[in-house]
Amino acid sequence: MIEPWHAADWQRLWLSLRDRPWNSLAIVPASSGAPRDFSLTVAMTLARTGMLQLGAVIHVADAVTVQLSDMVLLEQEIRACKDRRELVLLALGPLRDNPVTDVLAKTADLALLCVLFEHMVNAEAKETVEKVGKERFIGSTVFRPEVVAANKKK
Repeated sequence: MIEPWHAADWQRLWLSLRDRPWNSLAIVPASSGAPRDFSLTVAMTLARTGMLQLGAVIHVADAVTVQLSDMVLLEQEIRACKDRRELVLLALGPLRDNPVTDVLAKTADLALLCVLFEHMVNAEAKETVEKVGKERFIGSTVFRPEVVAANKKK
């Protein structure tokens, strides 16, 4: 079995995300219903995929469970990465599970809506897009549960 970042689907996704310029990209679960580390797994795999192309470090910020009290520090770290022109992927928790998700998603240059096939609620996904802002999303992608589970093993 090949490492996920060498898979054509992950490479296509990475290249499509680079169609628009960004230094920070929020990885936003469409709704609750996925494993807690869903967006972090996506962010880590995308970072490894991107590093293959760019030959440079891509930072991943685990903000799945970040609290209000830690938000300012995280925003400062993201700004510092952006100021140094370093890429950072911000793994967020579902909007209904974390009250700071939409604020942090707006801190990033762009966002990617991530759907876990047959595990997420459409109405909640619409609410997520509405709260973050449709214009902030570079796009959306659907993941099969077995693909996400396989990536966690790597």
